[in-house]
Amino acid sequence: MGQKVIIIGGVAGGASAAARLRRMDEQAEIIMLERGPYISFANCGLPYYIGGTIAERDALLVQTPEGMNARFNVDVRVENEALSIDTARKVVQIKDIKNNRVYDESYDKLILSPGSTPLKPPIPGIDSPNIFSLWNIPDVDRIKSFVDHVKPKTVAVIGGGFIGLEMAENLHDLGMDVSVVEMAEQVMAPIDFEMAQIVHKHMKMKKVNLFLGDGVKSFEYHNGSTKVALQSGKQLEVDMVILSIGI
Repeated sequence: MGQKVIIIGGVAGGASAAARLRRMDEQAEIIMLERGPYISFANCGLPYYIGGTIAERDALLVQTPEGMNARFNVDVRVENEALSIDTARKVVQIKDIKNNRVYDESYDKLILSPGSTPLKPPIPGIDSPNIFSLWNIPDVDRIKSFVDHVKPKTVAVIGGGFIGLEMAENLHDLGMDVSVVEMAEQVMAPIDFEMAQIVHKHMKMKKVNLFLGDGVKSFEYHNGSTKVALQSGKQLEVDMVILSIGI
């Protein structure tokens, strides 16, 4: 019998680790825990499903629990959350969310790949019903439903990172009037300012409203729309807000 390995987290890092581990050791017992209902989905493809470039939702799912088990012999447990780790005893306490039970699972080796969560700063009004974060499949389902049924015409994307700009691109392609608010003096922080200037020029050419060096002071929801008050004193009134801060 090989070693027993528990992997906490089943999206990009966890699923890749499980597949690599199986290729290295055919005898290992591999258990992969994922708090959410989905594993190994295409994060960067989420905005393109909302925009319609990716037509089928299933195309976002790189792998399913059943497929992972059949191909790599990995015990995939979705909706199972790691609550605590006892490193002395080598035991993980786990909550089976669906069945509302807590149990212990021992391990020989432990791999941590829990990912992160979107930043949600304590801004007044941030819990308004037309404000969304895009981080996982349930998030994309909520946004897609809102776009399809409410049919917003104006949107503010808060945050000018990669996911924020992909959302701006796709919502613009759907015909929305898009505003991007970024606290830094440029979008896409990892690239040089000179390169970012090319992106700024392209966005303005596409008539995307760009607010750089500015942050959000508050949100005020009323009758289906939200007033976005910026630190500079400027105000936007939009039908939908996408939070793309720290993603």
